[in-house]
Amino acid sequence: MSAPLVLLAAGGTGGHLFPAEALAIALRARGCEVDLATDDRALRYGGSFPARRIHTIPSGSPSGGSVLGKVLAAWEILRGTWTACFLLNKLKPDCVVGFGGYPTVPPVLAASILKIPAVLHDQNAVLGRANKFLAGRVSAIASGFPTLGGLAEAQKSRWHSTGNPVRPAVLDAAQLPYPSTAEGEPFRLLITGGSQGARVFSDVVPPAIAALDPALRARLSIVQQARGEDEVRVREAYQAMGVQAEVAPFFRDLPNRIAQAHLVIGRAGASTVSELSVIGRPAILVPFPFAIDQDQAANAKHLAATGAAEIVYQKDFSPEWLAGRLTEAIGHPQSLTGRAEAAKSAGIPDAAERLADLVLEVMGRKGRP
Repeated sequence: MSAPLVLLAAGGTGGHLFPAEALAIALRARGCEVDLATDDRALRYGGSFPARRIHTIPSGSPSGGSVLGKVLAAWEILRGTWTACFLLNKLKPDCVVGFGGYPTVPPVLAASILKIPAVLHDQNAVLGRANKFLAGRVSAIASGFPTLGGLAEAQKSRWHSTGNPVRPAVLDAAQLPYPSTAEGEPFRLLITGGSQGARVFSDVVPPAIAALDPALRARLSIVQQARGEDEVRVREAYQAMGVQAEVAPFFRDLPNRIAQAHLVIGRAGASTVSELSVIGRPAILVPFPFAIDQDQAANAKHLAATGAAEIVYQKDFSPEWLAGRLTEAIGHPQSLTGRAEAAKSAGIPDAAERLADLVLEVMGRKGRP
């Protein structure tokens, strides 16, 4: 008897591919074969994805843009669905699992047309637009948070809160203790803006650091993600202050950087919030303000409810405000230890196993041994 095949559909950003990667590892440990369907944008993350094969399928995003742009995106989705139907007919997967974003639409839509069982996983606390379009066509809907906004009443019976699967690197980082807060130890600050970076942190954090008392500033050890166009000015700002800082557009070992930090400043994407929870680190979260669904604000509220995170909206995120919060944190680092414990209490380290259980249940097979 051949091993069951699960086709994972994800693309666009690491926020979609990282949980798919974690599920792939869990499913392969259960004896399943795994393939990945994605788009060209995701290949920079997917080169080492633990899949038997990686298939690229056309797709497009009809959100925003001109009328012509929407029409072209719709055409790409139709073309991708046609391509996906041929692919699924050839592969004959036992289940298709979609992780959100418009690259998910063609494979999951094709699964619906071909009567192949399908599962959706939404990483955020609010159902994304692509997943909302697909939710009525799948056997089960999983979510990364204990609540999921945007579900239709008829879909709630198929909803399961599994948590967000995290990569092995995150589980390894979760074993590291909270950094020492003893006198004389450096205060480690991590600033991350998600997979694309965020200019607001390059604009706000260096002047906030400059406003600190020199004695507090001397204790800082900073790791900051900055967009390529901002990298030099951010690095030079810290050099002028004499502050130890590592600045780069992307850190491949981000989970380890989170574990080494006393405090994290960042956006509130689902992966960031979930990794903070599993690793257990306090944070200042600045949700992306222009999201139509305000999903990051919803994600941040779940972590803030534990006492682990403080939310500040971008309009209020000023150098003066941040300097005040950093003065308090650096001057009284012991208070952050309790916030780190609160973060860890909200983490779901076995989310990949929970989601694998659900996928196997939909396939009619047994869950974990």
